[in-house]
Amino acid sequence: MYLTIKSLHLITMVAWFAAMFYLPRLFVYHCAAPNAQAAEMLTMMEHRLYRAIMTPAALLTLIFGIWLALLNWAVYESALWFWVKLLCVLALFAYHGMCGGMVRAFRNNTNKRSQKFYRVFNEVPLLFLVLIVMLAVFRPNI
Repeated sequence: MYLTIKSLHLITMVAWFAAMFYLPRLFVYHCAAPNAQAAEMLTMMEHRLYRAIMTPAALLTLIFGIWLALLNWAVYESALWFWVKLLCVLALFAYHGMCGGMVRAFRNNTNKRSQKFYRVFNEVPLLFLVLIVMLAVFRPNI
């Protein structure tokens, strides 16, 4: 059972990260949209990615992660690496929420940010991915 839950946690985490990498790239393209038709198509893609893939994947990642933590709570409750990892996950949920706000801004034609901003913004989840994976794999005594 444990390995099944762990597998589901990893699968949904991969889907969540894929969406977090792709959505800001769509924002870059949206900033450079050559016409209203292209912008409309990107608006639809952004909304669908956020609502149909990114948010469900985030919630399932959270559910499976909590389930895993509860199965081994005696080990995790005193492990500092686990709490640092959890803090990183909370930061990713803040990033996720920011993406939702950006989807709304593009939908409402109120985006004020540049392509350059979104190119940099797109790199944020990679930093968290590296840190989270390193913490989960090496479990350092920090």
